[in-house]
Amino acid sequence: MLILNNLISISWQQVLMWVIGATLIYLAIKKGMEPTLLLPMGFGAILVNLPFSGVIDQMYGGELEEGVIDILFRAGIANELFPLLLFIGIGAMIDFGPLLSNPKMLLFGAAAQFGIFITFSLARLFGFSLEEAAATGIIGAADGPTAIFVANHFGEATRGISSAIIVAAYSYMALVPIVQPAVIRCITTRKERLIRMEYKPAAVSKATRICFPIIITLLAGLVAPKSGALVGFLMFGNLLRECGVLNSLSESAQKELANIVTILLGITVAFTMQGEAFLSVNTLLIMGLGLIAFVFDTFGGVMFAKLINLFSKKKINPMVGAAGISAFPMSSRVIHKMGLKEHPSNFLLMHAAAANVSGQIASVIAGGLIITIVEGML
Repeated sequence: MLILNNLISISWQQVLMWVIGATLIYLAIKKGMEPTLLLPMGFGAILVNLPFSGVIDQMYGGELEEGVIDILFRAGIANELFPLLLFIGIGAMIDFGPLLSNPKMLLFGAAAQFGIFITFSLARLFGFSLEEAAATGIIGAADGPTAIFVANHFGEATRGISSAIIVAAYSYMALVPIVQPAVIRCITTRKERLIRMEYKPAAVSKATRICFPIIITLLAGLVAPKSGALVGFLMFGNLLRECGVLNSLSESAQKELANIVTILLGITVAFTMQGEAFLSVNTLLIMGLGLIAFVFDTFGGVMFAKLINLFSKKKINPMVGAAGISAFPMSSRVIHKMGLKEHPSNFLLMHAAAANVSGQIASVIAGGLIITIVEGML
């Protein structure tokens, strides 16, 4: 009788979410698309859409029974804890050496955030609220934890679209090898793609490597105070890496901490993927706007490189500008492969890596900046 009641209570939205969850699992396993997050998200989407599922809060006999995913959501995402802890691990993984040996590449990280603000404006035209437009625009940061942080910062105002934003952010990060080459070829000539860039890295002292995360934290806190937590945790992780006296903590942050938080983050995000809320026109709009954000990020970085070339004797390969997004190290590898495809001697990896790590910094600052802008407009 109980099984029959459960079967009768299944809605078409739940069935469709099972299919979506299974699709995410397939993409993670078969296609290797961001498996560390898409797999737990896919499984979580199935879990939360089971009828009378015990993993989410349910009313039984007039009493509320708390579900484990609801508890995890309140403990780790609603208060933005999980994304911040993940940033410690990410910071510990990043080597800022290529950027420190060529600091001007930091400008490309800023230029490649162009899509965030274009998408924010477009979302407003489609009728999204300020908070929803900001959360949608941040897909252009090409940074999953930043997207989660901003989407949940506004609380109930963005609760209904946060799952779509997170799915879009990680899906398009996985599609960087497809999206970026197509955009780059449309806006560059073969002559531009063949520009050689000599790599002569300057020596970077240990003191510089140690001071860098501290200085960036101070500057970000002054320029965009709302980015303080994001930048601070990212740079703290990097300081663990560079200080030289906490190697075991650095390795733990890169491996155990990052892995555990990613598992919990992925399955907990599924709380927002309950069929009735997730399946809407807004979800389709957000997926479309997310693609626009990625396209204009790439466009902004490439065009900024072209602008510099108008005034510089040493030409920059415009493709390097596209690596200024936060999808590290994926974007830098894509640019390097494109360079080699144009000519076997066209090595762009280290230049692209410098732009790519600058995108890590720029994306979290942009996240804090857009929060500040929106809160000032409310």
